[in-house]
This record gives sequence, structure tokens and C-alpha cells, in this order.
Amino acid sequence: MHPVPENTTLSSPTPPARSENQSPEQPSRHRGLKIAGAAMGILAILIVILILVWQWDWFVPYINRKASAALHRPVSIAHLHVRPGLKTTVTVDGLKVSQPQGFEKEKDDFASARAITVTVDIWRYLTGSGLSLPLIRVDAPRGDIVSLINGTNNYTFDTASQTSAQNSQTSGTPLPKLGKLEINDGDIRLALAKLKTDMHVLIHTEAPRNGDDGHLVIDLKGRYAQAPITGHIVGGALLGLADATHPYPIDGRLANGPTYVTLRGTVDDPMHFQGTNLALHFAGPDMSLLYPLTGVPIPQTPPYSVTGNLAYSNRAIRFQKFEGHMGSSDIGGDINVDPHQKPIFVEAALHSHSVDLADLGGFIGAKPGENTKSEPASSRVLPDRKINVPKLNAANIHLTYHGDHIRNKNWPLDNIDTELEVRDGAIDLKHLTFATGTGTISATAGLEPAQDEQFRTRFRMEVARLPLSRIMTSKDMFQGNGTIGGHVTLKSTGNSVATLVENGDGGATLVLDHGGDVTALLPDLLGLKLGSAVLSALGIPGRSKLECLVADLPLRSGIVHTNSMLLQTGNTRTMGTGTVNFHKDTLDYAITTRSVGPQILSLPGAVHIFGAMKSPTVMPGAELIGRVAAAVGLGIVFPPAALIPTIQLGVGRGSACEKAILEANEHPAAGITPGKTTGPGPASVPHTPPGANKHVSSSQHHLTPKQVRKAWKEKSNPK
Repeated sequence: MHPVPENTTLSSPTPPARSENQSPEQPSRHRGLKIAGAAMGILAILIVILILVWQWDWFVPYINRKASAALHRPVSIAHLHVRPGLKTTVTVDGLKVSQPQGFEKEKDDFASARAITVTVDIWRYLTGSGLSLPLIRVDAPRGDIVSLINGTNNYTFDTASQTSAQNSQTSGTPLPKLGKLEINDGDIRLALAKLKTDMHVLIHTEAPRNGDDGHLVIDLKGRYAQAPITGHIVGGALLGLADATHPYPIDGRLANGPTYVTLRGTVDDPMHFQGTNLALHFAGPDMSLLYPLTGVPIPQTPPYSVTGNLAYSNRAIRFQKFEGHMGSSDIGGDINVDPHQKPIFVEAALHSHSVDLADLGGFIGAKPGENTKSEPASSRVLPDRKINVPKLNAANIHLTYHGDHIRNKNWPLDNIDTELEVRDGAIDLKHLTFATGTGTISATAGLEPAQDEQFRTRFRMEVARLPLSRIMTSKDMFQGNGTIGGHVTLKSTGNSVATLVENGDGGATLVLDHGGDVTALLPDLLGLKLGSAVLSALGIPGRSKLECLVADLPLRSGIVHTNSMLLQTGNTRTMGTGTVNFHKDTLDYAITTRSVGPQILSLPGAVHIFGAMKSPTVMPGAELIGRVAAAVGLGIVFPPAALIPTIQLGVGRGSACEKAILEANEHPAAGITPGKTTGPGPASVPHTPPGANKHVSSSQHHLTPKQVRKAWKEKSNPK
């Protein structure tokens, strides 16, 4: 170490000279920049690291919780993918929405999808142009829609959720602008117990081709209303459903059991029900099978095929100007349905140019095509088959129908006109009118449901100036131009013609003026065997011309009584009295023939007709079986003049029946006044009870059936 020289002073080094422009703060600023640079570097490194390790699946648990809470059923997604950018694409893989509580036993999820992809135009949204979704794609969507027989279903969501959704719809928030909407391999199962339906709805979209916008394709398979169903429907692009400026095309066909439906045309603004131009075609073996498809109850019909225009608005569905055939009848008209009323309201105005009444059998409870005049095999005299009035409560209906020409071999009617209302299960037939020649047949009726599938019924039929020749065209023996008039009334409760009559009150008044040959007429009216026997018993000469037949028969609790009964030919006047019991299907009647003027041939006394209506017994009067006239004449009375207004309405003024009534009241047949030979006895045929013979003289003894038949044969065939 070298010594320091004396007189030398130790001091710190002299700092370099400072520049005139150098600031005293510059060193600290340099230090800040260095720190900021280091921080940015670290942040960049962290961002790079985050990008390298980032997983969008970190949000999956959060999404699952939120979606499950919103839908009130377990929701899960397998993966979440996001591709950021000005148009950001979000993809969800493996979406599953489980069944709600009570439907855990269903083998499939309530809803699922292999993948859902949505593209969002971020730039458009940030610039205030609204939300735009250029692409929505759903791959392999599945659904399992179930409704149980008790009405419980798996597609009704929580009321709060529904209210929130409704509020969001009405809040004025504009709908997003949609671009492409794609559905691939969709399959929705519908299992609706009340509709007896279990079918699959297969959905997919097709890409645009040949300059179109693409298509939505729907296929149906399975069972609907217990019948097999298949369908193929092709529509326009799915987004076209929301396009109010262009009609949406539809072309579809559907088969539900034996029913076949096609639909082709366009729909204007389908989201707002602005109008349609659709051709709808129905064909099948029975219109009643359309009920599951249309919700409109129709009685049974024969095979049919109809085509018309389908239109709808937000208030009604209309099937307009349809034409076609039903059985051998043509059918056309307009049908309007208001589905908003409960029950739905149907207004139908129908017409036919040529109609066979057999085709309308289903509307009166018969089978379509069945001869409405024939009766089913039964032990009852009147038809006892249950009246078929289907689904009365399914709809309220107002129906008008007019047939220009009727083709029917049994009833040669000219036309038909009717108006019908169904309201809350009750039927009101305002009128059913047939024209035939110069006459008309018109009926009104009411049918109101009662207990045990029965109906409270009111019925009235009026017949005015109906030509007998039109009814008897199928009877070769009949000749004449008689006229029929009268009315029938009934008020009752029942479920068949037989029960309605046996429980009913009302009656019938019949007038037949100039009825032609009695020998041909009565066997047809009463049946060949009974009619011939009655003619023989009455002693009316063959080929006698019927001038008048009047019957006034009240019905009380199912038993027909006789106010008046008059049959008059040129030389004879026959009157009758008695009862017809529809509870037992028996009759108990007596008729007597008298000469109007001088008569060379003797006429028999009272003739008794009694027993089962299907095979009654016809017996001669008192002089044959030994009873006195006073006991068996049964108090036969002349027809009252009060019937004259009915006669004038039914067959016209100045008719032979009008004259016959006046003559019967003013000039009794053969000068015999009421009660002189018939006695004041009751108006029912008295049968001699067992053991009563001992009180009768030997001249009035009771004959055995064999003796009666022998005596009757001898009287009917004198030597």
C-alpha cells in the first residue's frame, strides 16, 4: 500500500457535469416505464397461458343449475363451445332435459339434442341494430310428450315460468332477426291417452335447391285415435312461417285408418292467421271417422269423397264450396267452425242435387245405406234399437240442408228441406219437410238428454194433401187418386221408437179421402193376412171404392184409444172403437159395418180383433159366439164434426170425408142412432173370464177355439 503524500486532501469523486436540458424527474419516469412494460409482459403471458388452458366447459355447471331452476326439471349439457368473433358461434353438445316429477318411469328424456348451434352477430348488436341470429341449427332433437288418462301431462310448466314468459312476450322487446334455421333428424313422440294416440312426428329441413328457400318436411307414423296413421307434409322454409310478405306453401297427405286426407296450397302470414288458399280433400268409408281429425261430430255415413277450399282466420275455420259424393248422393255446401267457443260451434249449410234417403240413415240412428222403412228383427212391433245420437256434447251445431231431388223406391218423395240445432247436448229439429206431388210431410222435434242415456222427446208431424198414388206406386193392385192428411204428436222419454211410444202421450189423426180400392188398400195397411180377414169379417163387397177413412186416436201413457174411427164406401159405413197397448204390443178392437142406404146383402154385426199385434185373433160378432149386442157392441160412436178443420187442412175443402163426417152425425147409417144397438159399454173389448160361462144361458155359451175357427170358416165361405 502506497503512502498518501502530505498536504493531500481526500474527497469524493466529482460528479460529471449535468446537461443544461436534463430534467431531475427523468430517471423516475424511466423506472415507471420499465415497471409497466414488465406488467404488460406478465399480463400477456398470463393471457397466453389462459388461452392455452381455457375450457368453456367451466360454465357448464352454472348453465345446468340455471336451466334446471327455470324449467323445474333436471337439465344438463355435456359440452359448451364458443368461437368468438364479430359473429360469435356458440354450440351446446349433449343437451338433456329429464322428465318432470311423476313421469320418471318414461324410458326417454322429456327433450334432448345431440347438438344445438347458434351464431350471434355481435357487431350488429353493439351498433344498436338489434339482435341477429344468422344461424340456428339443431341436430337430432328428441321429444317425449306424454299426457295421461287423468289429464296429467309432462309438458305443462310452472305457472310462474309461464307468467314470466308471457310478460317477456308482451314487454315490447323486438324478436331477433333470424337467418338459417336447420333441423336434422328430429323425432318427437306424442303419447296422448285421452286421444288414444301414440305416434312419432319426424322433422327435418331441406337445403334450398332450384332457387327455392328450402323446405320443412314432417312425417307421421304410429297410431292416432286407435287407428294407424301415416302422413307426409312438405312446407316452405321453416323461417317462412314468420314471413308476412310471402304466402307459405303446404303440400301434404295423411291417412288415419281408412280415412284419407290431402291438403295443398298456401297460407298467408300463418303466424297471424291472415288467410289461405288451400284445397282440402277428404275420402273414406264413413264421415263419423273424421271426428278425431276435425273435432266435429258427424253421424255415420256411407263411403264419401269431398273436395273444397279450407280457409281460416283468428276466429273461425271454414270449409267452403266443397263438392263431392256420399254413397249414391251428391253433397256440397259450406261448414264454418268457431273453435274458441266451448264447446266448439259449427254452422253448416249443405245441399244435394240428387239424394237417396238411405244415405241419410245415420242422421236418424239407422245404419248408412239401410232401408229406413224396414224394421230390425225384434220381438217388439216398433223398432227397439237404441237411437244413435253421437257426441251430443262435443259441439253446438246449426245445420241447414236441402235436397233438390229424392231417389227412394219406397217413398217417392220429391225433395227434402231441413233445419237443425244442437245446443248444450239438446237437439231442436226446427223443421224437416218433404214435398211429394201436391202434398207435403213436415215434422218438428226436440230431443233433450235425460238419465240412463234416454231422451226427453217432443215430436209433431203434419201431413197435408199427400197423394196416395205416390205412396202406393209399388202396389200393383192399387188404383186410385186418394189424398192423405192429418198429424201425429208425441211427448215422451225413452231411447228407441218402442220406448218413446210406450212411455208417451200424444196421438194421431188420419184422413184418407177417395182411397181407391178397399180390397187393395186395407191388406197393405194392416198386413195381408189380417187385412183380408178384416175385409171378410166386415162383409164389404169386393172392389168397393173407399170414399173416406177417418181415425182420431189419442195416445195416453203408451195406450192408443179411439175417439173416432170411420171407413165409408159408396154403400157401407164402418166404425170402430178399442185400444192398442204398446206396453204389451196387443190390441183390443171392435168394428161394425152398417149400410148407408138400402142394402140387399146382410152385413155382419161387430167384429172383434184382439191379442198380439203380430198375430191377432179376428172373431165375428155376438150372433156367432152367442153374446148379446149390448154386451159386445162396445159403444161405438160417430166421428165428431170437430174434425172438419183437420180434414180441410189435410185433404182440402169439400172432400168426401168432410161430407161423410156430417152425414155420420146427422144421418146415422141405416137410421140407427148411437147406443140403440151398440149399447153404452166400455170402449174396450170385454173378454169372458174363465168360469164366467156358468152365468151365460145355453144360447150364449162360450165356444172353444176350434169351434170358433170352424164357425168363422163357414161364415167366411158360405155355400
